[in-house]
Amino acid sequence: MPGSKGQDTAGGAISELARAKVNLTLKVLGRRPDGYHELESLVAFADIGDVVVLTVGSAPEVTSNGPFGAGIEGENLVARALRELAQAEPRFSLGSIAIEKKLPVTAGFGGGSADAAAALRAVRRANPALAAAFDWHRLAARLGADVPVCLADTASLMWGIGEKIRPVRGLPRLPAVLANPGVPVPPDKTREVFRRLAAPAAPARSRDPGPLPPFVGLDDCVVWLRASGNDLAAPARDLMPACRAVEAALAASSGCRLVRMSGAGPACFGLFDTRQAAGQAASALSQSHPGWWVRAVTLA
Repeated sequence: MPGSKGQDTAGGAISELARAKVNLTLKVLGRRPDGYHELESLVAFADIGDVVVLTVGSAPEVTSNGPFGAGIEGENLVARALRELAQAEPRFSLGSIAIEKKLPVTAGFGGGSADAAAALRAVRRANPALAAAFDWHRLAARLGADVPVCLADTASLMWGIGEKIRPVRGLPRLPAVLANPGVPVPPDKTREVFRRLAAPAAPARSRDPGPLPPFVGLDDCVVWLRASGNDLAAPARDLMPACRAVEAALAASSGCRLVRMSGAGPACFGLFDTRQAAGQAASALSQSHPGWWVRAVTLA
């Protein structure tokens, strides 16, 4: 069906699910001389996302619809991805891309990066004869810090400025609730959050974070995550005070094991023992905060 991950739709269009990216942990190691920040993050993906559909042979344009289609400001990163693909490999068969925006924008879920990565995957599937020789990871890294991990579309450790990733094996499936308060955020939100963090100078070389410990199950994973956090959470709360309300509401939800902010916020997530518990918490949050975007998901 359209919107399924890696699905061909009627008429030869190619559909990809741009899943919500969630930073289970996020450590900022420092600021580089070029202004970028060295990071370490454990990233997982939800089982919901935007739907990106490539129609090969159509005029190369990008359109957005859906609940959050009107929220994209500035150039759509997908349009830039198409332009750079055409320049890097003129033989690629490209076309139009339609994005059904189901994820709130500038929320901390990497929606724009996920959309661009889904567009790359769709073009890769549309050009099997040329795909193997093309450096997809390198192009993804040029597009943005979150695009490489979103291109991989699997739970991963990412470090450097996002260009270094390693898939994670053995991460348990994590029932969760995602919540976004829907408040206006500054157009330069992420840059302002990093500015407020005022990170020290980065180490001279990116360090490999090493492998994760073997998790026996959900309990082991939650214990390990409690020892970590999100270095952007404090400056994000200062910039967007509504983050505190979201964190508090999730923490007060029955059965919530852990609450964290994702990325630079304002969206947050809570972990639960079961998908049923997450669903009940999401329903209760939606009733008590009808203006919020709330979804029960599984992270993996």
